Amino acid sequence: MLKGAVTIENGIICNISEGEHIPAGAIDCENDFVIPGLVELHTDNLERHIEPRPDVDWPHLPALIAHDAEIASTGITTVFDALRVGSIHSGKVGYRDYARKLADELLTARAEGMFKISHFLHLRAEICSETLLEELATFGTSDRVGIVSLMDHTPGQRQFRDLSVLKTYVGKKRGLSDQEFKDHVEKLLSLQKRFGATHEAGAVSEALRLGAVLASHDDTTEDHVATSFANGIGFAEFPTTIEAAQACRTRGIAVMMGAPNLIRGGSHSGNVAASDLARTDLLDIVSSDYVPSALLAAAFRLAQIWNDLPRAIATVTHNPAKAVRLHDRGILATGLRGDVLRVRKLGQTALLCGVWSQGNKVG
Repeated sequence: MLKGAVTIENGIICNISEGEHIPAGAIDCENDFVIPGLVELHTDNLERHIEPRPDVDWPHLPALIAHDAEIASTGITTVFDALRVGSIHSGKVGYRDYARKLADELLTARAEGMFKISHFLHLRAEICSETLLEELATFGTSDRVGIVSLMDHTPGQRQFRDLSVLKTYVGKKRGLSDQEFKDHVEKLLSLQKRFGATHEAGAVSEALRLGAVLASHDDTTEDHVATSFANGIGFAEFPTTIEAAQACRTRGIAVMMGAPNLIRGGSHSGNVAASDLARTDLLDIVSSDYVPSALLAAAFRLAQIWNDLPRAIATVTHNPAKAVRLHDRGILATGLRGDVLRVRKLGQTALLCGVWSQGNKVG
């Protein structure tokens, strides 16, 4: 850390100087922190905007604009918007395909300069589905898909090893009766048996075709991690056990955990606590997951655990950028994007005072 000035011209950091001199016309941040803009790899926030209630469709362009503004307001200047690919077209808990249409609208809005911050695509490949490979085939290299993650939500393993947790989650979201929940579980088990191996292999192949970074999701055992490693994953999203996180570390796989887990002190699904991984040096990247504002707060929470603010900030800036091969952002350095935040400490709370994306104030 140093006390000094950051100069941004034409969207790029052109100079960083040390000292207490305040140039004419500069923004005086007083004693606040100036840090890189946050890099978010996995957020469900866009899906929440296009479906604010179960089975309630919201117009996509207003949803995209509202999502972009909300994300920018939390200090995130680069976001990988997670879109589900793979649908179930039958049963009460059916999932319609939406990713291709929404991606087209997102890419058009991006091309027309309608966003405050930088957006990329993250395709969540649902293994337990009926249409995964057909939906993935509609995407091409021109879409610049950044991440493909392997999502195996088969009941009884990974995130939902405890079926009572799954029942609570699905029941609250879809209002299922006991019989309807039983039918839902049997449906997913059947889909995994029919398509699991084919869909996983196909998704790995499609990620390679698209030039996307491959991510695993909810690895639980050493065998899960060994399979992920063999598939060539770039980072592991939300491993559910210390065993899996340690296996990732052994194989050089970056571990990502959710900011809400860190802030709340534990997983809402009953899985391993992010703070436990942090204390055992098994945490590399933090994602806001389902609470965008949690990302900045989580970084400062990590700073308390580690007593190392630069290391903590790297989990939400440099480390995620590196994991997805974005080498033009994530740190404050000359020649890189002018994505910066002004943050003030108010007691133990990090207060966001300013957000700049490529030198333009967006929050």
